[in-house]
Amino acid sequence: MTDAPLTGKSHGRKSITASLKPRDLMEEPATLARAFQAQVITLFPGAFPGVLGESLTGKALNEGLWQLKTYDLRQFGEGRHRNVDDTPAGGGAGMVLRPDVLEKAITAARSEARGVMPLIYLSPRGKPMDQAMMRQLAACDGVTLLCGRFEGVDQRVLDHFGIEEVSLGDFVLTGGEIAAQALLDATVRLLPGVLGNAASTEEESFSAGLLEHPQYTRPAIWQDREIPPVLMSGHHAEIEKWRKAEAEKITKERRPDLWDAHSRKRSGL
Repeated sequence: MTDAPLTGKSHGRKSITASLKPRDLMEEPATLARAFQAQVITLFPGAFPGVLGESLTGKALNEGLWQLKTYDLRQFGEGRHRNVDDTPAGGGAGMVLRPDVLEKAITAARSEARGVMPLIYLSPRGKPMDQAMMRQLAACDGVTLLCGRFEGVDQRVLDHFGIEEVSLGDFVLTGGEIAAQALLDATVRLLPGVLGNAASTEEESFSAGLLEHPQYTRPAIWQDREIPPVLMSGHHAEIEKWRKAEAEKITKERRPDLWDAHSRKRSGL
């Protein structure tokens, strides 16, 4: 019995063109030209696309604005049982993902990468995700994400490949898959054509260094609570003034760190 080929699984639109050469109907789709390419190395490829296959990100995936390919880490495992981990050097609880297994998976993914594609490991000790990071990633040709499990990955892999560590927040998850989906959602929505109204990304939280102002919609009165009259006035200048003031108020109350950074920037410091 021969081993299965060490390939990934693609999601999204398949490019179909006329050809005189027969093609295997089961072959993986080729990389779509100009589409943002997301690669995810994971022990749980079935977790993808997950919520990324829904709503606007799912529509964009089907339309070929971005492409998702998962690499099953288990395929690159050692021995009959495809082992991917081993006990920590020096002792301790849990298991650590093996460097030789990770090397094969990363090499397979990077061999199919094109252009500028950062290599990121989702880790609680990494740089916190923020909107500026998502804008930088959206300007790239794609990204390769490594999802950890157990006690993490062998440090030598991170050093050898120069992998950047990125964190979803100051808490620990059972693996990197949820963080990877959050990163991709926040990045893909910034790609041209994904959101119907480009102004949406300019007005939302963090885009101007502030949290977003409150939002309201019909009915005008609900549970004896009214929509602020200024929003119903039709006076656009006053509406923008109110929204800015509310955004500043909320940011100052809830995120003093953001407010301090915003104040310094505004003062030119």
